[in-house]
Amino acid sequence: MDSGRLRQAYDELLVEIDAGGFGAPPEGQLSAEQIVAHLAANDELMSEATEAVLAGSPFAYYDLETIHRPQVDALVAQCGGLDGLATLFRATSQKLCALTERLGLAAETPVDTHLREGYDLNVDDSLPWGRTLDLHTKVHLPKHLSQLRLLRT
Repeated sequence: MDSGRLRQAYDELLVEIDAGGFGAPPEGQLSAEQIVAHLAANDELMSEATEAVLAGSPFAYYDLETIHRPQVDALVAQCGGLDGLATLFRATSQKLCALTERLGLAAETPVDTHLREGYDLNVDDSLPWGRTLDLHTKVHLPKHLSQLRLLRT
């Protein structure tokens, strides 16, 4: 697992978030606030999974996007808007990156993984945790970066 590439993906997202100026999303799409809340909540789940892997405990990872929209909306309200969400996202992404740097050979630990990225990716299988983190870096984060860029007014 390349933690440098993960950090770079997060840095790109944070630059975009900090730039602000997002408009309303098209019907049925996530707002900028919902995207950042989703990313922060997902980071927390990925950190829990990474901690479990490091401790040698079994864990199953489920992506939040389609199954926890009410919780994402609650997180938006709790953080009070984009600035609060950006602060939370900085903390969650830094934690995940730090944990990822500790994985070493544990990155090969199989974790039951359930991911869905629209039509691009559908995983319902046991994957080495490093592979799931790699998919997060190369597919999940860039997808949301693109969504944020499309919301720029």
